[in-house]
Amino acid sequence: MDIKIVKTQNPGTMPPEDKLGFGKIFTDHMFVMEYDEGKGWHDARIVPFGNISLHPASTVLHYGAEIFEGLKAYRRADGGVQLFRPMENIKRMNRSAERMSLPLLDEEFALKALTTFVKLEEKWVPKSFGTSLYLRPYMFGNDEALGVHAVHSAVFMIIASPSGSYYAEGINPVKIMIEDEDVRTVRGGTGYAKCGGNYAASTRAGERAAKKGYSQVLWLDGVERKYIEEVGAMNVMFKIDGVVVTPELSSGSILPGITRKSCIEVLKKLGEKVEERKLSVDELVSALKEGRLEEAWGCGTAAVVSPIGKLAYGEEEYEVGGGKIGATTQKLYDILTGIQWGKVEDEFGWVYKL
Repeated sequence: MDIKIVKTQNPGTMPPEDKLGFGKIFTDHMFVMEYDEGKGWHDARIVPFGNISLHPASTVLHYGAEIFEGLKAYRRADGGVQLFRPMENIKRMNRSAERMSLPLLDEEFALKALTTFVKLEEKWVPKSFGTSLYLRPYMFGNDEALGVHAVHSAVFMIIASPSGSYYAEGINPVKIMIEDEDVRTVRGGTGYAKCGGNYAASTRAGERAAKKGYSQVLWLDGVERKYIEEVGAMNVMFKIDGVVVTPELSSGSILPGITRKSCIEVLKKLGEKVEERKLSVDELVSALKEGRLEEAWGCGTAAVVSPIGKLAYGEEEYEVGGGKIGATTQKLYDILTGIQWGKVEDEFGWVYKL
């Protein structure tokens, strides 16, 4: 399928890079294509960025048939632009689509759409280390009739937002509250899919934590309420007795993060022992009390890694690693960001240069 390109007649300009923030400024164009049962995906195009029109009965508005991805384009020191493991995002999007009964994408065409779009918007990739062009591919059901059923019509889009450095003032460990009331997802649910409902369901607990002075919550599983799952909207890792432990994905309630996967591969390359297994809150608290929890961090696209300096459970608050970023966390951040911005040799074959 060819991609039709209609360029804007009113191109915008990039604000100063220290004023970018996240997700508030958008590039000149957007990618769009539609799906109809019996016809498949069609009318792939890149058009000027603008509002979209939806029928009031559109499936997405009533039943939440929606998925999305998040990845970044990075500016190398030589001026070139590259992506980090884009095919992993595309594969995960198809897994999300299957779970939400949305149509699958042809993976090679999805990569073509993504790279064609980024090349057109290349002037919007900022230059400073730590900044990036955030890419948001998403898909939603668009049947123009009420009634719960498999999606017959859908829309796939890509938009982009130049974003500032996540750690403009340095990496500061955050305070996290272990959540024992709300759950993010449940076994057999949509936890492994990147769909909007998972995030909407998490905001109430996040707001409660913020009012108590915590940055985010550490989620427990939705069945037994005892096993660690994620931290905020990120995967989570703990270094206990010299071993990096991260919750296993087998329950299907945890998002298979691409940064998580990359962290594990880097750690193993460094000779670190990594265990993907169940980790109970009781085991974690015991490790905290006994001083065996050396480091803890969240990992995800936006932050890469986010060190945890304090953990609260019930009425107790515990300090992790002296409240400072640990050596393993720092090394992961340096290696991953170095590869992403082209400052460190990519020994893994993860970089996709445009």
